[in-house]
Amino acid sequence: MRRVRPGTTASRGGDRAAGGERALTGVAAGDRFPGGSGGDLPRLWHVTLSVSGRRAPAAEVRRALEQLAHDHPFLLTSRYADDHAEIRYWEEARDLHDAAAVALRLWGEHRRTAGLPPWEIVGLEVIDRPTYHQRVAAGCGPVLAAPVGVHPF
Repeated sequence: MRRVRPGTTASRGGDRAAGGERALTGVAAGDRFPGGSGGDLPRLWHVTLSVSGRRAPAAEVRRALEQLAHDHPFLLTSRYADDHAEIRYWEEARDLHDAAAVALRLWGEHRRTAGLPPWEIVGLEVIDRPTYHQRVAAGCGPVLAAPVGVHPF
């Protein structure tokens, strides 16, 4: 899947791909959808993706997460151990459905190219920007556990 990050141009409609799934493409900030209203503008979503599986050498997990972050610089923070990892980042998407669909494909689609372990997704949280900021302000939000980058748990 080709991802288009902010600052680039791509059109996006409600088209369905084969099998009835939504066809996902990126949008540039401020782009309007064909025939869409202001409510169709892309929004920022904070994503936390949790994966786990069989133990793998921690050094290999770290290298794979660093490669993923290099290939996709939108990743903010990755934390890892030898049997699980967590990735946090901001996704620009029209709605929660699109942001979650992209997040659910992230690990599997980049498993080979980044050398990620064959772990399964065991958790996903997608929240909009206002909710993220409300949680942080209340002291109970998903604040970054470590500075931007790849870090052990």
